[in-house]
Amino acid sequence: MKRGSGIKANRVVVIWMGLFILALVLLPDSRLTANPQTLSLPPDQTQPQYPFQNPELPIEERVANIISLLTIDEKIACLSTNPSVPRLGIKGSGHVEGIHGLTQGGPGKWGRPRTIPSTTFPQGIGLGETWDAEIVRQVAAVEGLEARYVFQSKKYQQGGIVIRAPNSDLGRDPRWGRTEECYGEDAFFNGSMTVAFIKGLQGDHPKYWLSAALMKHFLANSNENDRGRSSSNFDERLFREYYSVPFRMGVLEGGSRAFMASYNAVNGIPMHVNPILENVARKEWGQDGIICTDGGGMRLLVTDHKYSPDFDHASAAVIKAGIGQFLDDYRDPVRSALKRGLLAEKDIDEALKGNFRVMIRLGLLDPPALVPYSSIGSEAEDPWLRSDHKALARLVTQKSIVLLKNSNNILPLDKTSVRSITVVGPRATEVLLDWYSGTPPYRVSPLEGIKNKVGSSVNVRWSPDNDEALKLARGSDVAIVCVGNHPNGGHDNEWAKVSVPSEGREAVDRETITLEQEELIEKVYKANPKTIVVLISSFPYAINWSQANIPAILHMALNSQEEGNALADVLFGDYNPAGRLVQTWPKVLEQLPPMMDYDIRHGRTYMYFTGQPLYPFGYGVSYTAFAYSNLRTSSGTIPAKGTVTISVDVKNTGTRAGEEVVQMYVKHLNSSVARPIKELKGFKRVMIGAGQTTTVTLPLTAERLAYWDASKQAFVVEKGEIQIMVGSSSADTKLTKNIRVGTNP
Repeated sequence: MKRGSGIKANRVVVIWMGLFILALVLLPDSRLTANPQTLSLPPDQTQPQYPFQNPELPIEERVANIISLLTIDEKIACLSTNPSVPRLGIKGSGHVEGIHGLTQGGPGKWGRPRTIPSTTFPQGIGLGETWDAEIVRQVAAVEGLEARYVFQSKKYQQGGIVIRAPNSDLGRDPRWGRTEECYGEDAFFNGSMTVAFIKGLQGDHPKYWLSAALMKHFLANSNENDRGRSSSNFDERLFREYYSVPFRMGVLEGGSRAFMASYNAVNGIPMHVNPILENVARKEWGQDGIICTDGGGMRLLVTDHKYSPDFDHASAAVIKAGIGQFLDDYRDPVRSALKRGLLAEKDIDEALKGNFRVMIRLGLLDPPALVPYSSIGSEAEDPWLRSDHKALARLVTQKSIVLLKNSNNILPLDKTSVRSITVVGPRATEVLLDWYSGTPPYRVSPLEGIKNKVGSSVNVRWSPDNDEALKLARGSDVAIVCVGNHPNGGHDNEWAKVSVPSEGREAVDRETITLEQEELIEKVYKANPKTIVVLISSFPYAINWSQANIPAILHMALNSQEEGNALADVLFGDYNPAGRLVQTWPKVLEQLPPMMDYDIRHGRTYMYFTGQPLYPFGYGVSYTAFAYSNLRTSSGTIPAKGTVTISVDVKNTGTRAGEEVVQMYVKHLNSSVARPIKELKGFKRVMIGAGQTTTVTLPLTAERLAYWDASKQAFVVEKGEIQIMVGSSSADTKLTKNIRVGTNP
């Protein structure tokens, strides 16, 4: 309905309301009257003026009504990231970033109009290194709550509750400049973490979402150099079995109804216009919500991909492909495309539907009394000041720390016997924030965390001058070297700039995996052989000299507000580390295929890597030890559409309580098609007391074993035999058992 005079508009409303009431009388068996409470509203709410305002109507009817009421100018406006329609009283939500905490500040200056703090967790790669889906869900739940709070609180009223997270891309190559954002290299693992993060963001209410999880970047986006014009090329099996898996799991198992298209092309077709959006995501998976461009992505179809002759054609193609939100300067091209007949109004109508479905699921079109999250924002205390949010930040950071080496049990340190410590290195006195970080309410550096832990009983020394620091290290009981990359390449305020070849960030891939600071590590070790290296990094590094010589090495991701406290907890044994790596760490760059080779079968990831890595996928050690026994299955076969339960007994054989990450891999023994060397199909992080034994159970469904049959255009569960391997990393499987697949029990 187009806008007319006020008198005409009022007449239309009166007529419509009369017809609506008549329908209630004449259609007693309709959905509108099947429930006598259908149109009952809270006492403080008036009757709906339009059908879309009735929360009891099916979503599709509400969305269709909204579309019918919009003018063409309003429709074009709603192609932005905020589908608000003031004339109709529709307040939509815009987007916010949130890979590891709400962003309303940080180096990217995401806060508009002002910077607002938020609880800040480790980077995505660090969240992955917890190997703990439940703790990742809790992190996302805190983020969703804080986003609601900022969005709804009268004190702030900014931001949004459509959150661009999680990053479901796969870290297939450690040179990728945005490795820090993903959960790792394994499709099933990343999918599991994606599902957990989505469930945390969206909450567990059966009707309404706490916030909306907008996954990025769909699809096969893991190179930064030339990303606006490059093509990720691979066959349909890799698309189905690897690159799309985390996104598919995010939609089907997590419930996400939003994602961002990636800059790159796939097999020569830019993702912003790729038929995969409609044919797979929409039609197969049922992703009926938001699909948005990446920033400026529509214009790249003209300027970089050379796919469209002009912006009019590009904007029309993007909308027809199923994208309904632009992070782009799109309005004039869309209007021109309509005038030129390149685009029809019905194309815009179809693209907009997903935007409003998401707004309805967020409860933004319903009476607040019906929406369980509407009261968030009325609290007296900002949520990032709450003790439980601070405690969660510390816990997840503890869980993310990976102990890579611990010769002669040099760790944990005993603060009753250590009298002096020298802390050295560029990462010792700061907590660096990446581009997609918010502004934490506080930051605890490694130096501060160590001082907090030992108090005045231990002399903790540090000097900004390396020569002076080396002198201090010679006279100390222990030296702790904190090294690693700068998440913004050493250039917080300059885009696409890095300081050294091993740095990477958005728009810049790494040129080397050699750690330039390893020279400093060598010098400190010569000054004090009792040296501990803390690698605080977004990426794997080929720290071959350190692995060969340094007695103890820890890895942790950047960015957590509790970085220093959590590190000190691990260094001094108040927390027994159990983090595990989520990528294969190569020894040298030459072990990797060319960066733009997207066929992972050529030696990428633990599934196809045949060399000797520095550290394998899933690796990490503990201050205690574990023994595996009695691997068994609930059945000797897995029915083609069934599940078996894998059980194993794990004993803590040490004297200290600790967590073990039990990992289950599968190898196909007689498959008729090529399969990986092994594939992760289950994992669980469990706490086991000293001397205690626990039984760990992991489900294995036949569906997880299927391969994509291109001739049938379907996943197929192949009859045959598989080997189940259970252990503590991809390279350390303790027990194996063969079972049959695809036959009736």
